[in-house]
Amino acid sequence: MPLSQLTAAYPLVTTPHLAESRDFFVRHLGFEVGFEATWFVWLSRPTSEAGTIAIAFMLPEHPSRPPGPETFNGQGLLLTLQVDDARAEEARLRREGVAITYPVQHEPWGQIRFQVRTPSGLVLDIVQQAEPAPGFWDPYLTQT
Repeated sequence: MPLSQLTAAYPLVTTPHLAESRDFFVRHLGFEVGFEATWFVWLSRPTSEAGTIAIAFMLPEHPSRPPGPETFNGQGLLLTLQVDDARAEEARLRREGVAITYPVQHEPWGQIRFQVRTPSGLVLDIVQQAEPAPGFWDPYLTQT
């Protein structure tokens, strides 16, 4: 049975870099602070197609931290942000002084992408949908 009346979903990143993470998302990605306390910040941004997207950051030592999320160590998770023009976004972030950890590439499977790492260690995979290389997907299609 599915969840009843799901009203929101967002990742929560446990990090000691709360202010830096907030500032990065606000300054470079256009997110707005929806709620902020000394130990937690919830950020959101309206999108043209998906409604609103959100992310939260929480200090690791706060007693209300849910069981399980250890302090994020920067491994095993990336957040994909789909944009209309990945090349323009990479150029804009470079001008703003953001370090690009994976320069813009046109991937053969049909994405133009680049990556940055946020102050919390979270990797942002910024992608634009594109045409795949001819025949790239043929070996992966289901044969009937």
